[in-house]
Amino acid sequence: MTRFRPCIDLHSGQVKQIVGGTLTTTSSDLKTNYVSKLPAAHFAKLYRDNGLSGAHVISLGPGNEEAAKEALAEWKDGLQLGGGITDKNAAQWLEWGAEKVIITSYLFPEGGFSMDRLKAIVSALEGNKDKLVIDLSCRKKGDTWFVAMNKWQTLTNMEVTRESIKLLEPYCSEFLIHAADNEGLQRGIDEALVHQLATWCSIPVTYAGGGRRLEDLKKVRDLSNGKVDLTIGSALDIFGGTGVKFEDCVDWNNKCSS
Repeated sequence: MTRFRPCIDLHSGQVKQIVGGTLTTTSSDLKTNYVSKLPAAHFAKLYRDNGLSGAHVISLGPGNEEAAKEALAEWKDGLQLGGGITDKNAAQWLEWGAEKVIITSYLFPEGGFSMDRLKAIVSALEGNKDKLVIDLSCRKKGDTWFVAMNKWQTLTNMEVTRESIKLLEPYCSEFLIHAADNEGLQRGIDEALVHQLATWCSIPVTYAGGGRRLEDLKKVRDLSNGKVDLTIGSALDIFGGTGVKFEDCVDWNNKCSS
């Protein structure tokens, strides 16, 4: 059954809600919906206290290591961690308390998918694919989607299709997919992508991007037959939004579990 999956997005050491397409190397391009005065650990505790398993912490650029480690310490083995993960540091983040690590950019040197790098990550995790989440965050190109890396600014050569999903599934425990063109805009979810993910994926998958009201959880449930989970960020009241109450999302999950 479709569940609400919360997030902690870190940028320059702060919890922020960012318009996904504006994450360039130029700070003047960045558009934020919300900058929290509370530390990442506060949100980790909030999620832990409400039993919101499967939450992800995403480090968007440098300067986030301490904030990420503080969040993981608050809920050891309860949060997934992504952003800058490679075969060299994946195991270290697990030691620091991550339940799973999330990878994207490392798999695409110069924008081309590398199976060798994927196998290197799994090897670094001692062959335990249950500790690995592959982030296939993507951008629309014509009538299809291509995986985007480097803060969603660079399109890779990997189209998100049934074939690419089946290629990757044997090496990970779940997928995280941000629709980067929808991220932070609160203009609604990419319904076609949600439907296709449900059709293509046989392991758990979480969609993020454009969620703006509680009814979007129902919409994702109906579009995916309950197979796809949903992350809501900027619309949440805990992130300064007005579209969705955090407690209503908690209630949704509790009803799904009962």
